Amino acid sequence: MAGEAYVDELVSSYPDRPEAQLKRFAMIGAAGYIAPRHMQAISATNNELVAALDPQDSVGVIDNYFPEASFFVEFERFDRHLDLLRRDGNPIDCVSICSPNYLHDSHIRFALRSGADAICEKPLVLNPWNLDPLVELEAETGRKIRTILQLRLHPSILALKEQVNAEKSGKKFDVDLCYITSRGRWYHISWKGQSSKSGGIATNIGVHFFDMLGFVFGSVQHHELHASDEQTMAGFTEYEAARVRWILSVDANLLPANCIASNQRTYRSIKVGDMELEFSGGFTDLHTESYKAILRGDGYGVEDTRAAVETVAALRDMQPSVTGREHHPLLKIQRAQRRVS
Repeated sequence: MAGEAYVDELVSSYPDRPEAQLKRFAMIGAAGYIAPRHMQAISATNNELVAALDPQDSVGVIDNYFPEASFFVEFERFDRHLDLLRRDGNPIDCVSICSPNYLHDSHIRFALRSGADAICEKPLVLNPWNLDPLVELEAETGRKIRTILQLRLHPSILALKEQVNAEKSGKKFDVDLCYITSRGRWYHISWKGQSSKSGGIATNIGVHFFDMLGFVFGSVQHHELHASDEQTMAGFTEYEAARVRWILSVDANLLPANCIASNQRTYRSIKVGDMELEFSGGFTDLHTESYKAILRGDGYGVEDTRAAVETVAALRDMQPSVTGREHHPLLKIQRAQRRVS
């Protein structure tokens, strides 16, 4: 009864939201970097985080959003708690998955088999052959899998897509994509620096950029890989409507001078012909916008992720070549820096 009274009180504080719309969330990976954006999104959409799991207990950020949420460091106790809630008639509606990349598909399966929908961070899976079993599990359980493809909601990207769609001549755009997100030595010690767990640079920091490129320019026609190490990947990818030179890196030495001067540790840029879209900002609320879309039934699902997952998996297995199309200018700068050092 106490639980029911709490729900009644919570719902009454949002009179414009009928009780059926109130969603009860659990979260896996509450201590991770991206988890606060999911907590904020759950809160901003007037829903409730009931339980959270992480083997690390540095999760004080929960107090900013859901201090009453139950917290677990052991999966078995978390599993038992969700099962007891279900048996008591208070099941979880959704599980937000913010765990390390290599655990995503396992945690998605757990969510669906627990009777909940899954909202999973990118990448949904590391390898494309893991996607079909998830589609089958959706059909088996009747639950849904949704993911966060936040760049599809960024105003600059939507404007670019409109521009490309308006082009009737069939031309291919020449595009330079640069994403530098500097990371310290900890990155390479953590799971993020282990390709078997993160999928490597292209997957861990780049999968949503490849998703965005496909979203804007169509299907992939050709790949080249020009560099691949623990800090940087660079190459060339041809799409239906674009020829893209790209570079992805965690190397702070590649940051532009203006970023360094302003103590800005991330730089995102897309050049389309002579036009540059610098979109280092505008990301703060995109997880909340993604949740809004998911909760109204318009979110992105398994099939929406397939092309990008196939792209990063293919790049992971390629060997770099110094031949091929012209390399990204920043790759030339990095090579020169390394020769000097």
